[in-house]
Amino acid sequence: MSEQRDRWAELTGGQAGEEYARRFARLAASGHDIHGEASFCAALLKPAARILDAGCGTGRIAIRLAELGHHCTGVDVDSSMLAVARRQAPDQEWILGDLARLDTLGLSPDFDLALAAGNVIPLLAPGTEQTVLRQLATALRPGGLLVTGMGLDAAHLPLPEPTVTLEEFDHWCTQAGLTLHSRYATWSGDPYQPGGGYAVSVHSRPAG
Repeated sequence: MSEQRDRWAELTGGQAGEEYARRFARLAASGHDIHGEASFCAALLKPAARILDAGCGTGRIAIRLAELGHHCTGVDVDSSMLAVARRQAPDQEWILGDLARLDTLGLSPDFDLALAAGNVIPLLAPGTEQTVLRQLATALRPGGLLVTGMGLDAAHLPLPEPTVTLEEFDHWCTQAGLTLHSRYATWSGDPYQPGGGYAVSVHSRPAG
């Protein structure tokens, strides 16, 4: 575990799992599509792809991707979130661990896609963002994809102000050996406009 608490832990005290699960259950019951991230990723993948859900939370996305035929590993630092994931999908792989130390978790570095949704990047421990992106890049096979979704203003974050700019994020990705492939404003694929409050980004690791 990292010495500095991540922003998510500061917000929740590491006890948010059950309420987080109830929130999405309510959304699903009211008719909302709660599988936008999974659908977005599935459209990028060949059948039976290997996926790393980094900051998987209660497993909502990884469970749906597994239902679609993919092989998913979820990693999260919040044990209360993982408890829900393990209860809902006990046969899937759920790992308690710090994304800044992903290389210590015994994972094979050959994932077809690594996903960091749900504002994972802005909620990391301050100063670890570049390390985490480097770890995620290393976990990918050549030609693999990193997919991220994050708020860029207070209206799209559970924080009073943004912690990461797109310029910083893209610079860190470049330093990790990743190339920007495409960017959207939503998980539905709406075009991203400069200055937008939310960005879904697809970066790739070089194939050669």
